[in-house]
Amino acid sequence: MPNAITSLLQNLRGPDSVARGLGAPLMLMVILAMIVVPLAPFVLDLLFTFNIALAIVILLAVVYVMRPLEFSAFPTVLLLVTLLRLALNVASTRVVLLHGHEGAAAAGHVIEAFGHFVVGGNYAIGFIVFVILTLINFMVVTKGAERVSEVSARFVLDALPGKQMAIDADLNAGLLTREEAKARREEVREEADFYGSMDGASKFIRGDAIAGILILFINIVGGLFIGTISHGLGFSEALKNYTLLTIGDGLVAQIPSLLMSTSVAILVTRMSKSGRMGQQVMTQVFAEPKVLGVTAGVLGLIGIIPGMPNLVFLSLAAICGGIAYLAAQRAKQRAATAKNPPAPVVAPPQELGWDDVTQEDPLGLEVGYRLVPLVDAKQGGELMARIKGVRKKLTQEIGFLIQPVHIRDNLELSPSAYRITLHGVPIASGQVYPDRDMALNPGRVFGTVEGIATKDPTFGLDAVWIERGARDHAQTLGYTVVDPATVVATHLSQIIKDHAHELLGFDEAQALLNALQKSAPKLVEDLVPKALPLAVFVRVLQSLLAERVPIKNLRGIAEALAEAAPRSQEPVVLASAVRVALSRQIVQEINGLEPELPVLTLAPQLERVLQDSLQGSGAVLEPGLAERMHQSLSDQVRRQAQAGQPAVLLVPAGLRPLLAKFTRQSLPDLHVLAYNEVPDSKQIRLIGAVS
Repeated sequence: MPNAITSLLQNLRGPDSVARGLGAPLMLMVILAMIVVPLAPFVLDLLFTFNIALAIVILLAVVYVMRPLEFSAFPTVLLLVTLLRLALNVASTRVVLLHGHEGAAAAGHVIEAFGHFVVGGNYAIGFIVFVILTLINFMVVTKGAERVSEVSARFVLDALPGKQMAIDADLNAGLLTREEAKARREEVREEADFYGSMDGASKFIRGDAIAGILILFINIVGGLFIGTISHGLGFSEALKNYTLLTIGDGLVAQIPSLLMSTSVAILVTRMSKSGRMGQQVMTQVFAEPKVLGVTAGVLGLIGIIPGMPNLVFLSLAAICGGIAYLAAQRAKQRAATAKNPPAPVVAPPQELGWDDVTQEDPLGLEVGYRLVPLVDAKQGGELMARIKGVRKKLTQEIGFLIQPVHIRDNLELSPSAYRITLHGVPIASGQVYPDRDMALNPGRVFGTVEGIATKDPTFGLDAVWIERGARDHAQTLGYTVVDPATVVATHLSQIIKDHAHELLGFDEAQALLNALQKSAPKLVEDLVPKALPLAVFVRVLQSLLAERVPIKNLRGIAEALAEAAPRSQEPVVLASAVRVALSRQIVQEINGLEPELPVLTLAPQLERVLQDSLQGSGAVLEPGLAERMHQSLSDQVRRQAQAGQPAVLLVPAGLRPLLAKFTRQSLPDLHVLAYNEVPDSKQIRLIGAVS
């Protein structure tokens, strides 16, 4: 039925674009013209009939619509129909007052029929019927629909932020695609707009009912005055003519108004769940045998009372009893079918396929059951939003798309514990208290706070889990206070940084090349696979990421590889060439725009020993030498950290890969650079030698 209304409005607008643009203004101009231009009684008959038919069509459209949002044009349709009805009231009032002295047919046959047939030609009965219809419309239907519209609009608008957060949480969790999330957001916005419009549109019906009452009294008083003074009619004759015409006119307007009020009430009281209204009523009201059985018993008791209309009550009791019996039989059949279902057709066992092999997620987060509220946005959890922010930030910093983090609960963990997995293998874990905040000790505080002593899972700092109410007190003492979601998100961020090289694979590298091809097609075409296989390109990128060198400058990396590829295909050699090309970026991330770079060097004797070790045993250091060198480097790194300066070890290019791999895990704050990786614009200041 809404499609019928839409087609009708489209036909009114016309076939081409110009007519479609002029359809609505022309319709409004016609309605306004009806208020000013006198209409013939025959035209009034057509318009009154069309008004009644349109009200019936809209009522049926509301009844058969599956859900309220499918009739989103209803507020606009309601406004247009109300304007049409008010314009007809003005036009009919003009005809009644001008020609009411001529008889009951002066304003058309529709008004005459309602004045004689509906009310029997008695203006007193007509007046009473009109008042009853107006009271029903104004006091019951319109007032109730207005209240329901107001409450529905308020509830929908209040729930709007929560629904949007739930959609974002489902999107971050991978339960929705971007297109599905966009459609859900659009549906939520349309629902808010619809109920907000219905709240305002219901005021039209209320104003229309009030206008009908005022028009009735104005027509009667004005008709008596005009009939007796202008046309010389007697008081009783004028009262009869103008009252019948006015009552007929009022009934012709009030019946469509009552239909429209009922349409509004039905639409705003419908649930947002999709379904036929008639089917819902039948399944929810008349499907329970006990209800109909008790109703039949009550009607039967009333029917056997002497003096009551026994035949009517007993007949209805028999009908209700029969329906109750049929409903009970159907319920027994359904229960028997559910208890003894038909034997299922046993299909032959299927062979295992590759679809039965499950792939591990690149990044995973497992949480204990007490941490589930941190993940559930409906319970106010912020962890999903924090993880999304971490992925976005690291994607921009590192230079490739960080895969989604799949979160699941794990009953094997302790209630407040979490575990981070990489390709299905646990690599980090921690424990947080969802009802507390973590107060981190940055190294200088002015007191102690009460709570559960712990260690920061990310950096190993001393920390205390404090009550939420002690947050301000801890901050005044110098503690850095963070919530549990931030603790987990920060830990995850550090893990992603440390293992970024394990998250970059062939698909990610190819996606980077495809993106670069849009701006530098010739460079990509000559690089992979002409100059380098994709596997070597991936190894080079992984080598850079393992040493925390961002790959944002992919064009510079590709150009350096294209230049070095003819000389060597070894990933280590190619990575060294790329590091030289990215030297300005690497050094700037170490000490920013400072003109001097403080560096450590190897003592000549140690450097000579390492060169000999590299040539003799490949890439293996003698254990005693490695231990003593590690201790010396640790002392230098600690001294630089206390001075607030970066620790940089400057070595020959041939030794840099070996020493970088040697210190990567045990001394993550030590930056190992080759001599040719320091840009010419940066001055070197020697602060010590490792011996």
